[in-house]
Amino acid sequence: MILAWAVIALVIGTVLFHFLSPWWFTPIASNWTTMDDTVNLTFWVTGAVFVAVNLFMAYCIVRYRHRKDLKAHYQPEDKKLEWWLTIVTSVGIAAMLAPGLLVWAKFVTVPAGATEVEVVGQQWNFSYRFPGKDGVLGTTNIRLASPENPFAIDPNDPNGQDDILVSGPELHLPIGKPVKVLGRAKDVLHQFAVPAFRVKMDMVPGMVTYFWLIPTRTGSFDALCEQLCGTAHFTMRARVIVDEEKDFQAWLATQPTYAQTRAAAAGDVAAGQASYAVCSACHGPQGEGNPQLNAPKLAGQAGWYLARQLQDFKLGIRGASEKDPYGKQMVAFAAMLADDTAIKNVVAYINSMPDAHPQGTVSGNPSKGAEHYETCAYCHGSGGQGVWSTNAPRLSHMSDWYMKRQLQNFQQGVRGSHPQDFSGAQMAAMARTLADDQAINDVLKHIDSL
Repeated sequence: MILAWAVIALVIGTVLFHFLSPWWFTPIASNWTTMDDTVNLTFWVTGAVFVAVNLFMAYCIVRYRHRKDLKAHYQPEDKKLEWWLTIVTSVGIAAMLAPGLLVWAKFVTVPAGATEVEVVGQQWNFSYRFPGKDGVLGTTNIRLASPENPFAIDPNDPNGQDDILVSGPELHLPIGKPVKVLGRAKDVLHQFAVPAFRVKMDMVPGMVTYFWLIPTRTGSFDALCEQLCGTAHFTMRARVIVDEEKDFQAWLATQPTYAQTRAAAAGDVAAGQASYAVCSACHGPQGEGNPQLNAPKLAGQAGWYLARQLQDFKLGIRGASEKDPYGKQMVAFAAMLADDTAIKNVVAYINSMPDAHPQGTVSGNPSKGAEHYETCAYCHGSGGQGVWSTNAPRLSHMSDWYMKRQLQNFQQGVRGSHPQDFSGAQMAAMARTLADDQAINDVLKHIDSL
């Protein structure tokens, strides 16, 4: 009897937990209310089966409990019972699957006149592409991917010249208009999921998947990858902003086309040398860095990374924390570079400097550090050379004291907490895998040996 009452209590507790639980869907922000209806129907069907089966089990425990004066009756088959079980089970399965198939058919039947946007997934971030005035996206070939052509667009396809490129993980969409979302992966299996929209779709290398939706309310909504795509899968996050039409068009107008990115002039070394005169006071005439002035080595660092950090300082993404006095200094100096051209020029000059291995300043165990670095290597490369496709800068032959401070800043939330710093948020999560300063010292000592 105790076991029967325990089963009944389990049923009652489960039902109460379902209805009283604070964990429900976020308010929906798209046209896909049928997704919620289908999930709710599934809950009712499976819930009814759960209650019925467990209450029947409790009844059987009581009805057929062991008693000395009763003998068990052997009945190997019951055709009537088998037919009933087959019919009821089939009806339950059909009740769950049929609505889902109907919703799926609508999910992939794009209405006429829907605008297109391509979501590109790679380890471990998202980027986006809109068709230009011709309304047609250009063809792509993953073999063409490079720091200068991260979307791998075919330069010989005229349809791709006016494609609008959004390099960051933040996507804007207009409210009240149907949008066809195309999914493309550059490396492994990814998924683009926006819980508030009730949409998700796998992104498979070598093919293009799609779905459609209509955003129904303005706001900011989280997007994430729900496929296990690698060691930093859990940090692969993005954001979808739903705007009024005029705000969306204003944002879209600020994004570059493929032709504009190709036509952008390379940095001018001579002009960059003049701009670097101010930087040299701290970072040294050869970009060698100066620990006494808290200025890290710049020579040898990837140009794309230097440019992005200077832009982040200018935009307030870096150096905004009151706990980052050195970052605040850099904000003022970065502001002296008037525009992207000035940034390209100074980066071009830094890239022309000779690269030297700075003297190590951190004491640690390189063998233990090698174990910690196995995780870092997924992004930064086995030799610490840096990998542009994972947004990971070079680590080898860079200032170890500076890297130590940045790891501590990531751990303490000094870096990576700004809502626009998606790459920093990833590093903040990864930096916390280093338990203490000794672990940091060990991994930096290993990096110094690379």
